[in-house]
Amino acid sequence: MNTLISNFKITVNDRLFVKDPETSELGKKILKHSILLIDEIGFEHFTFKKLGNRIGSNESSLYRYFENKHKLMIYLSSWYWSWIEYKLVFATTNIIDPLDKLRKAITIVTEKIDDDLSIAHINESILNKIIIVEFSKTLHSKEIDEDNKEGFFLVYKRIINRIVEIVNEVNPDYIYAKSLVSTIVEGSLHQHFLRNHIPTITNCNETISTTDFYINLITTVLKNK
Repeated sequence: MNTLISNFKITVNDRLFVKDPETSELGKKILKHSILLIDEIGFEHFTFKKLGNRIGSNESSLYRYFENKHKLMIYLSSWYWSWIEYKLVFATTNIIDPLDKLRKAITIVTEKIDDDLSIAHINESILNKIIIVEFSKTLHSKEIDEDNKEGFFLVYKRIINRIVEIVNEVNPDYIYAKSLVSTIVEGSLHQHFLRNHIPTITNCNETISTTDFYINLITTVLKNK
């Protein structure tokens, strides 16, 4: 799978960037070190000036790629969800049994991510840490309606609807499939956050994974309907 991913080009909405960062070494350096710096200091304290100092580039050079840090954060989120979508499609394509397919899909969107090393300028495990902490901020913003109209969350929504289709295969009579799946995808980020920072209010720990919880939840809910 790593070989396939390395040969797969992830595409991101071109309205998110001024110049495609994947087309130059500086652009790839911006992506690589923005991930590392946001993980290190948090998105609130992240600035293009600090990133420029980190990579030895003028701040103005960064604005040639991204209009602002909000667009950069959505770009990173879109890249992440596009990568997850590819993994999801690849992992579930040849599974016949709907419930087995659903378990695999839930695993893909809820599991702890390891860096697969196939894309040198993107550390997926660190990007996953950023998504856990920061992704909700891209949704809960004053710009959300305009960003949604621009199609910035199409991949994220597509992942949810792909899993909704599988839920409908498992139980076509369940009427809350979209709410259930969106709760799982978003909620899994929150459970990872709680496990890492406020473990006294989650059952997820070293022996019970976030994936364990959500597979138990979805199979129990669908079985009882």
